[in-house]
Amino acid sequence: LKKTKLFAGDPAPFVMELPAYHLPTVGNVLRSMWERGSSFIKKAGTIILLSSIVIWAGSVFGWDNGFGFHPDMELADSILGHIGNGIKWIFAPLGFGDASATIATIMGLVAKEEVVGVFGVLDFIGLTKLAGISFMLFNLFCAPCFAALGAIKREMNSAKWFWITVAYQCVFAYLVSFVVYNIGGLFTGLGFTVATAIAILIVIGFVYLLVRPYKESNHLNAKVKLD
Repeated sequence: LKKTKLFAGDPAPFVMELPAYHLPTVGNVLRSMWERGSSFIKKAGTIILLSSIVIWAGSVFGWDNGFGFHPDMELADSILGHIGNGIKWIFAPLGFGDASATIATIMGLVAKEEVVGVFGVLDFIGLTKLAGISFMLFNLFCAPCFAALGAIKREMNSAKWFWITVAYQCVFAYLVSFVVYNIGGLFTGLGFTVATAIAILIVIGFVYLLVRPYKESNHLNAKVKLD
C-alpha cells in the first residue's frame, strides 16, 4: 500500500534534551511568586490604571446638552460611544458589534487585562454564548499587548516584518472568530446566510493550506548587481 502524508513537507527530526527535574524548594517558589506578583502590581499601577482612567474619562465626557462632564451620560453620547459606534461595524460579522465590546477589543492592544477593565468601567451589554466565544477567540489570537509588540519589533529588527506579523495575527484572529460565529450559528438558530457560506470557504482554505503538497525550490534566485 502506498503511504500518504497528512501534512505537507518532509518530517523534521525533533530532539530535545530534558533537564533533571526536582521538587521545587520553598525559596524558589516564594521568589517566583514575588517576581511575578510584583511585575503584575507594577503593570496594574501604571498601564492598567492609566488606561482605566482614560476609559472612564472618555465615558463621562461627551455631548449631552453641550460638550462637557456628565457623570450619568449614556454611552452613545460620550466620546468613547462615538468612537465605538463609528467602528463597531468591523466586528459585527463576528457577533459582537457593540460599542462596549469594540472599545474593550481596541484597549486589549494596550494590555489584555484592559478587556476586563473596560467592562468594569462601562455598562456592558451581555453577549450571547456564541458571540462571547467569538469575542474571546478574537482577543486570544489577535496581536498581543504593546509590551509584547515592542519585544517583537526589537527581535525582528525590521519595521516591514513587524507590521506583517501584527497584520497576520489580527487577520487570523478575525477569520477564526468569523468561522466560529457563522458556522456555529447553524446550531443556534441563526440559519444559513451568505456569511455562513464564506465561513465554509475559509475552512476549506485552512484545510488546503495544511495538506497542500510542499514545493521545495531546486535552485536559488538571487539578484546580483554588476558594476
